[in-house]
Amino acid sequence: MKTTEIRDLSIDELRKRLADEQENLANLRFQLATSQLESPIKVRTVRRDIARLKTMIRERALAQKVQQATTEAQKS
Repeated sequence: MKTTEIRDLSIDELRKRLADEQENLANLRFQLATSQLESPIKVRTVRRDIARLKTMIRERALAQKVQQATTEAQKS
């Protein structure tokens, strides 16, 4: 999943994707533990996708806080 794809998603879609990727990671780790995983690189790519999703969620939350703070400052 590329960053440009992630930026186009809404916050609800980001959270849903994050939950899906975390579930996918759990499945991959189980397959890795039982030696059924063909490529261990998949675990790394899913972990990085999760990090990208969390980063975008955090960026949007911070941007929203800044926007609220500036709105409140203008009212005062």
